[in-house]
Amino acid sequence: MRIHAILLAAAAGCAALPAHAQTSHDLQAWGNLTVLGRVTGDLVYFAEVQPRVTDDLSRVSQILLRPAIGVAVSQDVTVYQGYARVLQPVAGGGSRDEDRSFQQVSWTIQRGAREWQSRTRFEQRWNEVGDDTGFRLRQMIRYEHALDEAGGPALLGSIEGFVALNDTDWGARGGFDQLRTFVGAELPLPGASTVEAGYLNQLVDGAGTTRIGHTVSVALFIRH
Repeated sequence: MRIHAILLAAAAGCAALPAHAQTSHDLQAWGNLTVLGRVTGDLVYFAEVQPRVTDDLSRVSQILLRPAIGVAVSQDVTVYQGYARVLQPVAGGGSRDEDRSFQQVSWTIQRGAREWQSRTRFEQRWNEVGDDTGFRLRQMIRYEHALDEAGGPALLGSIEGFVALNDTDWGARGGFDQLRTFVGAELPLPGASTVEAGYLNQLVDGAGTTRIGHTVSVALFIRH
C-alpha cells in the first residue's frame, strides 16, 4: 500500500532534520487512561488522562487531560473537536501550563488481522508564560498485526511526526518539532477494552540540543 510507505517515509525523514552539537537522553514512563464510546447515533467521544514521569523517572513533569467529541462520518473515518489541559510543573517551582484546542481526523485505512490507522491532529496552543497562539500539525501512522486473529493479542508499531507552524513568545519554534516512534503489544480485556504496553522513543528538537526520551509506555483503553 503505497500511501503507507509515503507517509512513513515523510515522518521518518523529519528525524534527520535537526543538526545539533549536543544530544541529551532521558528515561521516562508514561501512563494513559482513555475512556471512549458512543454518545448517541454517530456522536462519539473520548476522554484521557496521561501522567508523564521524566528526568530519569525522578518527577511528574506533565499531566494531560484531553477530552473530545466527534462524529463518525463513515465506518472508517471519525472527525473530532477536542480540548487539552496540560499541567507542566517546573523543577524548582512554578509552571508552564498549556491549553490546547484541537481538531482530529481518525481514519482506519485497512481493517482485519493486519490493520493500518491514520490520525491527523491540528492544535492551537496557549501557554501561561506568553501571549501568542502556537499552531502545530501532527500526523501518526499506526500498524497492528494480530498474532492469531483480529480482536486477539497483537503486535503494534506507530510513528508520529510533529511540525510547528509558527514561532511564539513562549518558546515554540516553527519547523520540525518532534518525532515519536512506538513498538509494543496490545492485549484484549473483557468486552472491547484493551491494554497497550511497549517502548516509545521521543526525539525532540530543542534550542541547541536534541532531546531523546526513552519511555516505558502503558495505556489502558476502556471502550463501551
